[in-house]
Amino acid sequence: MAVTSEKVSSQLQLVLENGQDERGNFIFKNKNFNNVKTLATADQLYTVAKALEPLQQRVLYAIERKDDNKIMNI
Repeated sequence: MAVTSEKVSSQLQLVLENGQDERGNFIFKNKNFNNVKTLATADQLYTVAKALEPLQQRVLYAIERKDDNKIMNI
């Protein structure tokens, strides 16, 4: 049985600092950008995220990519 995986959608996620709790741990807020091209490279997504950074009211903590894959039996 041969199984393959196909990327069906991608999402760019900016993780932003949203203050601290009473113990001093950071609280984070995510800003998601859907409908990212599945063929976009990490360099391209990083460039977009860094261009969006000055437009945010919060400090950028991390840049993440979320991919959804369809697994099929061929």
